[in-house]
Amino acid sequence: MPIQPDFPASEAGTLKALQQLIEVVAKLRNPDGGCPWDLAQTARSLTPYIIEEAYETVHAIQSGDQSEIAEELGDLLLQVILQAQVAQDEQQFDLAFVVQQITEKMIRRHPHVFGDMVVADADAVNQNWEAIKAKEKGLDQNAQTLSEKLGHKAKSLPALEAGMKISQKAAKAGFEWENIDGVWDKFYEELDEFRHALKHETSAEQTAEFGDLMFSLLQLARWTGIDPSEALAGTNQRFIQRLQKMEQFADRPLETYCLEELETLWQQAKQKLGQGSSDV
Repeated sequence: MPIQPDFPASEAGTLKALQQLIEVVAKLRNPDGGCPWDLAQTARSLTPYIIEEAYETVHAIQSGDQSEIAEELGDLLLQVILQAQVAQDEQQFDLAFVVQQITEKMIRRHPHVFGDMVVADADAVNQNWEAIKAKEKGLDQNAQTLSEKLGHKAKSLPALEAGMKISQKAAKAGFEWENIDGVWDKFYEELDEFRHALKHETSAEQTAEFGDLMFSLLQLARWTGIDPSEALAGTNQRFIQRLQKMEQFADRPLETYCLEELETLWQQAKQKLGQGSSDV
């Protein structure tokens, strides 16, 4: 990806670049000479790409590679514009409406910036945001039960992130241990129950116990200030890097090695990567 020559771009330059992308997407969706693939897409058929591009954007941010971040943000922006173009083609709404809606929401939910409200800290901002959000949706925050609030998190987030949010909100409501020793006790309790289920219970019960074990791990993450998604993403990446290094050391396909040979290659790769080799 080339380095941006006019960084930072002027407001006019930014608007011009955005307008060009909007026009490109409109041309792709034009029945007269457009792209057959783009023309075949619907709002629903494009949803997997939103999720894919969102995850790739997060991965790029975690990597710290600025060129990759800029590229993935572009891919994510493309999905927003594509969805708006599909809606416009279906005479539902357009990109201007999308932008107007989010602009008004940001102004409405930041009265301490665009109004006269005074807030003490970020926690107060978050509490006020939730109160305004509830009012917009016609909900009474005080009337909402804890299960209703947690149920929303379970529906609106991936399971790992939802588990962390549910844990945090439950803790604020009083479902909390006095110290981390209690969290460790719960983890070992769930581990024992999972091991018992593997030997004596049905597949459904094994799945349930494994879920309980994972939830107990999320408690440990919360207590120690660890982001579980970031931690798992890092492990995934390290595993792939070690496999790549093993493949470099190997003189034949890895699947032809026995377990002992694979373990030797794994330890070699781990040691090499641990030395901070420049060819990783």
